[in-house]
Amino acid sequence: MKAKIKVTLKNGVLDPQGKAIEGALGSLGFGGVNGVRQGKYFEIELAETDNVKAEATLKSMCEKLIANTVIENYEIELA
Repeated sequence: MKAKIKVTLKNGVLDPQGKAIEGALGSLGFGGVNGVRQGKYFEIELAETDNVKAEATLKSMCEKLIANTVIENYEIELA
């Protein structure tokens, strides 16, 4: 089973990398960019076939390692 995990900064958390990308896009001539937020994307292949068990395992992975839940949100999608 394949899982896709998207990790993004919570609203209100400063995103200096996003600001740097926004500035660089402006410098490259891409006008009209009014906000950039960066994040992380993971694809994980699991041997588990039970969706409920897989989601519980993935949630545990996110809580313990993949996401810093103090400042980041995560979304899990099972494919």
